[in-house]
Amino acid sequence: MKYEFADDLQKIAEDISIILFPHVQLDRIKCLRSYGTSSRGTIARCHALGKLMQKAMGVRAFYALEFLVERFEKLSDEEKIKTIIHELMHIPKTFGGGFKHHDVVTRKNVDILYKVYLDKKREQSGEIGSKNESRGWW
Repeated sequence: MKYEFADDLQKIAEDISIILFPHVQLDRIKCLRSYGTSSRGTIARCHALGKLMQKAMGVRAFYALEFLVERFEKLSDEEKIKTIIHELMHIPKTFGGGFKHHDVVTRKNVDILYKVYLDKKREQSGEIGSKNESRGWW
């Protein structure tokens, strides 16, 4: 596996976090692209530094969002944003190194938050009530 920082995805994740997940500490998350996966069906993953390792190392919680290039890059812009939302949803409000599981992080909940995100982006850009989706920020 090869990993590289994904500054473009980092900016989007930070924007989404500011709007939807204010508990996310932007300086404690990083987005990376990975190459050469052999996993089946995985598009992205959320990794955390668990509490034991935090204590042993004397550091606070940290989350890495991994986007598997072979699958993620084939997605539409909408699905990419939904995938980023999905991964950020795994980060609990305590921001302590744990995870929210797939009983909470569901397609239905991702779709709801995606709509909220688009509405707030429209409000910010002055497109209140507009049915046109601005894609300039992607």
